[in-house]
Amino acid sequence: MSEQQPDINQHIAQHIRELRLAKGYSLDQLAARSGVSRSSISLIERAATSPTAVILEKLAAALDVSLASLFVFDATTSESQPLLRYEQQKQWRDPASGYLRRNLSPVSVASPMQLAEITFPAHTQVSYDFVPREVKVYQQIWLLEGEMQIHCGEQSYTLQQGDCLSIQLNQPIVFQNFTANQARYLVAVCEM
Repeated sequence: MSEQQPDINQHIAQHIRELRLAKGYSLDQLAARSGVSRSSISLIERAATSPTAVILEKLAAALDVSLASLFVFDATTSESQPLLRYEQQKQWRDPASGYLRRNLSPVSVASPMQLAEITFPAHTQVSYDFVPREVKVYQQIWLLEGEMQIHCGEQSYTLQQGDCLSIQLNQPIVFQNFTANQARYLVAVCEM
């Protein structure tokens, strides 16, 4: 299976456009809410550029959804399929940091929780600003291998293999891997 299916940016683009239109936002309104320029949003919606995870988080917050929900595809399938095989799991690579996200959760089953496996490169940092949203988003991060630091507001946590951290996305969050080895973790995301 390819690391990133060629159509994943098209899926993300279409999903963002559909969410924006469902909210009744113009490009200018979404730009004002998210802090992402109108021209960047336009490029993203046309799949003319691959947005970074930081930009996607800003758009997700402005659209009152979780970042994880932007990676949900084919959720309108009429037949419920509770099993998503490994070869069917979509992958996306953040063009800025190089982290790889594998979406694990079946999309045709209604669930308030989504699972993803993240492979986080060595010597990498990703910083998410806090953007207020109406929905509450919670994450549990279970470190499968490696070591990471996660900063939630003013609190810092060093995670080692097997550690699990539960956080709410209601403050700035920084993921860091300053070691010489990649880290790999499972993230469970729940919106309420």
